[in-house]
Amino acid sequence: MTATRLANRAVIRVSPRDPSENGSAFLQGLVTNDVRAERLAQGPVYAALLTAQGKAMFDFLVWGDGADVLLDCEACAADDLAKRLGLYRLRRAIDIARDETLAVHWSAQPREGAAADPRLAALGWRWLAPANDGEEGADEAWLAHRLAHGVPEGQGELGDILWLETNAVELHGVSFDKGCYVGQENTARMNWRQKVNRRLVVVDLERSQEKRRKAAYPALGKAVDHLRVDDLDPATLPDWQAAGVSA
Repeated sequence: MTATRLANRAVIRVSPRDPSENGSAFLQGLVTNDVRAERLAQGPVYAALLTAQGKAMFDFLVWGDGADVLLDCEACAADDLAKRLGLYRLRRAIDIARDETLAVHWSAQPREGAAADPRLAALGWRWLAPANDGEEGADEAWLAHRLAHGVPEGQGELGDILWLETNAVELHGVSFDKGCYVGQENTARMNWRQKVNRRLVVVDLERSQEKRRKAAYPALGKAVDHLRVDDLDPATLPDWQAAGVSA
């Protein structure tokens, strides 16, 4: 059976301790996308937690689970993300912690009970399932698949980059009519003024510019560079990205 577990991903559970609280309502004022319960009922949502200046700190997929919310995030950043969210909790009766009982799974092909990746249909299908430590990881296959479609993710590639420069609009990671969230002011201003001057782009490693490189994957011959839009040739970009650059 083909391996599907993404061992490099973890699940954070945002869980209310009081019936008057709601996990999605708590996150709605913090993250970049619309994560109201009615929206999450339609499937997972791609979103991020930004700095006040609108730069990416953490990106993740948000899943609804009753009054709880589950964040599919990088395992190496999960504890920091939970801690950061806890700073905004104040005295609200909400628990925020890793859920070690759940694991993230991925398949390039449709699976029963799985949801299409909200960023890009070509990225495949994801689902959460009870964790089994004996499961083989699919992380290498996922990485190759993701880079082949030109999609960056995670702190190593997105960290400290303005959210719209990470292709957040094209990858459905931002809502411009949901109301306020951390970093919203600068993000909205960039959109209104159409001032997205740079983009994260997956390139062949031999064409990568070391000064502009965020991450490199020699085994795959790929790198993620932060390049000026004026220097990009839409013909060399994935269709989903070329449409945004050419607009």
